[in-house]
Amino acid sequence: MAIEILMPALSPTMKEGNLAKWLKKEGDLVEAGEVIAEIETDKAIMEVEAVDEGVIAKILVDEGTKNVKVNDLIAIIAEEGENRQDAIDQIQNAAAMKGKNIPDVKTEKSEEVSAENVTEAPNQNKTKSQIEGEPNRVFASPLARRIAKQENINISDIQGSGPRGRIIKSDVENSISQNPSQNFSSNFASNSDIEVPITHMRKIIAERLVESKQQVPHFYLDIECIVDKLLDFRADINSSAPLCENGKPEFKISINDMLIKASALALFKNPKVNSAWYGDKIIQFGNVDISVAVAIDDGLMTPIVKNANQKSLIQISSEVKELVKKAKSQKLKPEEYQGGGFSISNLGMYSIKSFYAIINPPQSCILSIGSTRAIPVYDKNGNLEKKQIMNVSLSCDHRVVDGATAAIFLSAFKQFIENPSLMLCY
Repeated sequence: MAIEILMPALSPTMKEGNLAKWLKKEGDLVEAGEVIAEIETDKAIMEVEAVDEGVIAKILVDEGTKNVKVNDLIAIIAEEGENRQDAIDQIQNAAAMKGKNIPDVKTEKSEEVSAENVTEAPNQNKTKSQIEGEPNRVFASPLARRIAKQENINISDIQGSGPRGRIIKSDVENSISQNPSQNFSSNFASNSDIEVPITHMRKIIAERLVESKQQVPHFYLDIECIVDKLLDFRADINSSAPLCENGKPEFKISINDMLIKASALALFKNPKVNSAWYGDKIIQFGNVDISVAVAIDDGLMTPIVKNANQKSLIQISSEVKELVKKAKSQKLKPEEYQGGGFSISNLGMYSIKSFYAIINPPQSCILSIGSTRAIPVYDKNGNLEKKQIMNVSLSCDHRVVDGATAAIFLSAFKQFIENPSLMLCY
């Protein structure tokens, strides 16, 4: 009996996704639970498993197809021993009885697998001799081609270091760095615009941010924190880290790790801020789960440090490193980025003095962290001394959090930042 493979709903809010890659081709045997495809959602690349064993009879949605609706038919599996064409006919007949048509392979491609790139990619069905018999073809990854096009570089002049001489991103970047003057002059001379296709992630980000600014009544509070003690505290912790077998420290705490811990403890003391708006009710979360903004190539992801108030700085540091690694490779699981009761966005490393982040609904607040800078400050005796100051801004949903509530939270956060040893008391 033929088996339908449908576009899965990989999150509660998912309505469509991009079919990033097929790991099997027509005619391949598959086993139940075997990964057969990769689906790109707005936040990650997820794996699709075969629901039963059999043979891939027909792939109906080509890899690279974007905006495939949830529950659309993407492939047909014939059971072992069943004729592939019979399986296809069976699905087609069943669809016809319901008044539906089985579509041919989709033609709407994402930028990464555009029609131009597909014709230039090596055909898996060709033999090695056939591929080598086409000397004029240039094999390059879609990302390498995109960068070369943006920088006005002839990609055929670049020596590839990938498999079979395939040109990859680093090859193009090396070419740019080795010929900066040539690249600058060509860019300067070019007056043509570059059309950048909108990825599925960027589309979802745009929709959600517009919705947030239009529907959430934002208000903002600023505070300055003296971070001299925090910097010294971090230095003491890191200098005390034992060494591994390879001679490297077992851990290295970052300022961001300490900001997460301080925020979590301030939320624990002020649970009204750890809440969300759900139309007819406000949910005050029992756990303190912190969403941490991570910049990736296509946009922004917010992996979650769960129960952050209950974890040590070393645990938070280790967890954040792993989450950031997964986020940048788009390998986060839905439970690792969906949810969260409070967000932190840190742009201090880019020398941004201060900024106001947009709230990530249904959360009620997001903390914006600016850079640290040295300024003169009067001490208790009226003498000037140099202090390291960090600007912090809190964006709040006024439907959930009032000004006084937000101010009390910021005061608690400031207390933990300026007296970091208090973090060890909770």
